[in-house]
Amino acid sequence: MSATESTYGNERALAFDPLVKDGMDEDVIVRMVLPYVDSAKGAVQRTGELIAKYGSPAGNSVLFSDSDDVWYMEIVSGHHWVAQRIPDDSYAVCANRVSIQQVDFNDPSQFMWSDGIQEFVESNHLNTDKTGFNFRHIFGTDNMKDRHYNTPRVWFGQKFFNPEIEQDPEDGELPFIMKTDHKISVDDIEYVLGSHYNETPYDPFSPDASDADKYRYRPIGLNRTQNSHVLQIRNDVPEEFAAIMWLCIGFPTYTPYIPFYTNMNETDASYNDASLEFNFKDAYWMYNALSVLVESHYTDFIQDDIDFLTEVRQDLRMSVAETDKLAKNYTGEELVEFLTTRNQKVVKEMADKTHKLFGQLYTKGINLSKLTFNMDKNL
Repeated sequence: MSATESTYGNERALAFDPLVKDGMDEDVIVRMVLPYVDSAKGAVQRTGELIAKYGSPAGNSVLFSDSDDVWYMEIVSGHHWVAQRIPDDSYAVCANRVSIQQVDFNDPSQFMWSDGIQEFVESNHLNTDKTGFNFRHIFGTDNMKDRHYNTPRVWFGQKFFNPEIEQDPEDGELPFIMKTDHKISVDDIEYVLGSHYNETPYDPFSPDASDADKYRYRPIGLNRTQNSHVLQIRNDVPEEFAAIMWLCIGFPTYTPYIPFYTNMNETDASYNDASLEFNFKDAYWMYNALSVLVESHYTDFIQDDIDFLTEVRQDLRMSVAETDKLAKNYTGEELVEFLTTRNQKVVKEMADKTHKLFGQLYTKGINLSKLTFNMDKNL
């Protein structure tokens, strides 16, 4: 369960079903849902029941996954929502606006919805289309903020996965469900989550683009990203160690996604409690410091950082393969202890490698000072 993505309903719908001030918000939604369910579809059902009982104080979208299904749920008013199953051969990119489009109320295997939503829409004349039930049109927004803050991120994700398709980054009708001609990997998702319109005119680091283009759209990877993650449930290993959370602290553009086996009983101390003041021992501060250092000398340091990320991706995937192999020798609490120890081992190894990179960058940076002078060169 990934919770939540802020999603904004329009004023027409909210006028008839306002947000509930003290309803179930993102700070409690995981604890109120996840421990009580055993499937993605069951999680949608429980969340819907809780929304009906307590209401929602904000527009929120939630992703649920198990080994068989992925469901995406959009809560857009005080009590109304729709959820759609992502087909097995498809993907979806969502970015802070209502994404779900046509709802098929005759197909409960692919759609779920709040009680009375059809009657609510009809009685309040909310459907702006002549036919169909386009959830995005009925409950969503389509404004200047969407065109500069939200839809370009969907455009870039779809452009990355389907480079053959020509689309407009400001198109409010970009499709929700998409297919590719290849399988999507963890590496692909990491790249998109840390991207900034790479190799397009909208890249803030482009040496050729105009400022008007470079700063036109909100990048996907941001400096204020507190964490970025890929939630992976694998079907080719025993379920006791099938789930991995690839967690990135710091700017996802510059810092690695570290695999944490979720069947554990403790995280490393460096992840447990971040100081409010800079403390290099905290993973939060260490990886954010790396991000600031790389970007401060972007032209000179970015290739070093790319090389570092490439190397550790290989190392981390080798570590996962080794852990999978060794984990088969454990069961029950012994398995939990083993996976906990392996997680902490990876955290320590990554801290050591990151410290080494800091040393390389600081050493290289000494020669980048403008307070230097070459007599022969300046004559």
